[in-house]
Amino acid sequence: MIITTTASIEGREISEYKGIVFGEVITGVNFIKDFGAGLRDIFGGRSSGYEEELVAARSEAISEMKTRAEKIGADAVVGAKMDYEVLGQAGSMLMVTISGTAVSLK
Repeated sequence: MIITTTASIEGREISEYKGIVFGEVITGVNFIKDFGAGLRDIFGGRSSGYEEELVAARSEAISEMKTRAEKIGADAVVGAKMDYEVLGQAGSMLMVTISGTAVSLK
């Protein structure tokens, strides 16, 4: 499955547009990661706990979109766009969404 942010795939022709597909993940950041990130906010540095959570959420969202595209018979997803949001009263939830157009290729 090809997933691209471009509107076309070089060297391939789109034969059918199947529709828009999405992948969504909402994940919570636990207390230990929150505490460590708070210290890094004060003293500086990168928050590996948050970075790992973001990488995992992004990967899950892409995988979910790919699965949904495959279910409708698509060979690829073009025009993929990813978004990130912070949710919850304390901002302790991370939402990662990705969307694109599922297509069949010749």
